[in-house]
Amino acid sequence: MNTTVNMNSVSQHYTNEAERLADFVLFTQRSCILNLSSELHKGNISFPQFFLMAYLSSEDYLTMSDIAKKMGHSTAAATGLVDRLEKLGYVERVHAAEDRRKIMVRITAKGTDMVSQMRGEIVNSLSDTMSEMDEEEADTIRHAQRVINR
Repeated sequence: MNTTVNMNSVSQHYTNEAERLADFVLFTQRSCILNLSSELHKGNISFPQFFLMAYLSSEDYLTMSDIAKKMGHSTAAATGLVDRLEKLGYVERVHAAEDRRKIMVRITAKGTDMVSQMRGEIVNSLSDTMSEMDEEEADTIRHAQRVINR
């Protein structure tokens, strides 16, 4: 009986922590998206295009099927995203050395600069949000970060 009560108590604690973390994620996501919205509008880039550039900034290249899979889109939709970003000079298509029929997509220096700038905006937004947190909220975030990093 005592073990069941303790397990339920522990389970409830984690549920409470998860709910607080979910609130934080939703709040910061909304805050970051609102800030990104005006910045992305200047460059005529959609959120999916920005997220694709963020993926590409952490990879040497991605194939069109890799992009479709990561974005949860069809290959045709992924091609549309890449077409627009290529026209704006944020990504480029290159042929694979081992198979010239295979098309690889990589981010350009201009794209990397855009992602870096937007990441800076996100960092500033999160920093502002986190500076207003109490110690218990900060502990929740630190704990979640440790678990995610594992």
